[in-house]
Amino acid sequence: MLDKDVMALNILGRMCRFNVAKQLTNVSFYSNSPITANIEKLLKNSKVVLFMKGVPEEPRCGFSNAVVQILRMHGITYESHDVLKDEDLREGIKTYSNWPTIPQVFINGEFVGGCDIMLQMHQNGELIEELRKAGIKSALLDKALKEEETKQADEAK
Repeated sequence: MLDKDVMALNILGRMCRFNVAKQLTNVSFYSNSPITANIEKLLKNSKVVLFMKGVPEEPRCGFSNAVVQILRMHGITYESHDVLKDEDLREGIKTYSNWPTIPQVFINGEFVGGCDIMLQMHQNGELIEELRKAGIKSALLDKALKEEETKQADEAK
């Protein structure tokens, strides 16, 4: 495959990813099960929710650790839930989001993705935009603005 073909596929993937994720979270999984009700309650408690292996201070898998580091870089306040402590939650969140792996990140109750998607969004700037839509300002954006102001002030001297 040519580089331009790979680039086109990456762009298409990014464009489709949010639509697919939104459709997946809208799948009718709204049963009366206690785990579904619990998940919906957890998602309403915070704008950003992370279902992970371990806790942010002590992740139990590299993928969960990577997502924690991304959220820290952006200075995001979030709620986390250790799926290793609750097998029903671990399997329930996979069914709820229709996504087979952990970690899973939700913003404003909508499934965003796992480690790979969060990393890609962080790298290409999409995460800042998704956070902005949720009314959350990324610390990285603040840092970039301060650096730009400093640069402009230095150039003006």
